[in-house]
Amino acid sequence: MSISKIYARQIFDSRGNPTVEVDLYTEKGRFRASVPSGASTGVHEAVELRDGDKNAYVGKGVSKAVANVNDIIAPELIKAGLKVTAQKDIDDFLIKLDGTPNKGKLGANAILGVSIAVAYAGAAEKGVPLYQHIADLAGVKPPFVLPTPAFNVINGGSHAGNKLAFQEFMLLPTGASSFTEAMKIGSETYHTLKKVISAKYGIDAVNVGDEGGFAPNVGSAEESLELLTEAIKKAGYEGKIKIALDVASSEFYKEGKYDLDFKNPNSDPTKWISGKELADLYLSYTKKYPIVSIEDPFDQDDWEAWSHFTSQSSIQIVGDDLTVTNPLRIKTAIEKKACNGLLLKVNQIGTISESIQAAQLAQSDGWGVMISHRSGETENTVIADIAVGLGVGQIKTGAPARSERVAKYNELLRIEEELAGKSSFAGEKGLSQGLTPPALLKK
Repeated sequence: MSISKIYARQIFDSRGNPTVEVDLYTEKGRFRASVPSGASTGVHEAVELRDGDKNAYVGKGVSKAVANVNDIIAPELIKAGLKVTAQKDIDDFLIKLDGTPNKGKLGANAILGVSIAVAYAGAAEKGVPLYQHIADLAGVKPPFVLPTPAFNVINGGSHAGNKLAFQEFMLLPTGASSFTEAMKIGSETYHTLKKVISAKYGIDAVNVGDEGGFAPNVGSAEESLELLTEAIKKAGYEGKIKIALDVASSEFYKEGKYDLDFKNPNSDPTKWISGKELADLYLSYTKKYPIVSIEDPFDQDDWEAWSHFTSQSSIQIVGDDLTVTNPLRIKTAIEKKACNGLLLKVNQIGTISESIQAAQLAQSDGWGVMISHRSGETENTVIADIAVGLGVGQIKTGAPARSERVAKYNELLRIEEELAGKSSFAGEKGLSQGLTPPALLKK
């Protein structure tokens, strides 16, 4: 079954910025996809094409990307007559049509919108759910595994107006017996945390950030970790919830050092610390708190610090800005033994097929894989299907609040229900632990 029509338009993401939506038609109907956008973006990511016209949408319009779908991709792809079930052929066709190494000509946002819409159409063509179609494309066999959610509940870094350098503090209900129970544990602890923060820092401290997390006026990572520990205890889930960090440290890397006071314009350079000192700080946190995963602990080009820390640590060390879901960067990270976990963001690489390839490459070296949203999201839920289809056992898509976040969690609840009795819950089995690959990889 081939494509009869493709039409793109500009819509808005969860931060009120323009983004691309694509409608793709076959005889089976209309298939719609929309594209997310990141705030802290790695310098090695595929190009998100923005208009740059400061007089419209503060320079963030996407009319060029939309026009590239409507005027270039649509006629060429329809003319090619490729079957919608042939995801890789279509993605390869799009990459070739663009002709640049980073999708800079047509825009990764234009290409990804089409690629996701094709995946929906391909699933419908086969008469199977999207997660099943993605599993088929990736060669993943049932039984399916529902991922452990990583709820971003305390925000710092570039996402927040407090002094906190680290960007995200997450709760992972690894002790749940099902995804449904993980949602119960996560939401109850989130509401308990809200009460704890409100009592300590006042009512305005529980306004939520882009991803539904709180940004109280905490001064240090330690203070945030204490808040999480208290909330977990008060909610009655000690031992059932682990903690993960996304440090996003490229945001505070200056002149070869790390500035934990980077939001202060008069920050004291004598207090900036080396990669090794920062590694020691992380190791001290992992001894004191139930931390199972740390993302982007160092700058995206500070390979030496990554390799040093990964060799010392017995938890999951996740590359995001480091690897940007790009097979070439992942290969380098494997060679340098820089990390043991991949953050997979479809819009960093720009097609469904390359996302699958990135996950498989990381898994070939025994890494964990965490599927991720972006800070600027839409109501699209493709990442829920990708998490189940690839069977990686980890997803982070914000706090259990804000519809564009909860949409993904709700889709996973529906998938678990649909697979009644024919799926398992990942728990800790999706996490790598130092040199030990995720238990899910051994099945």
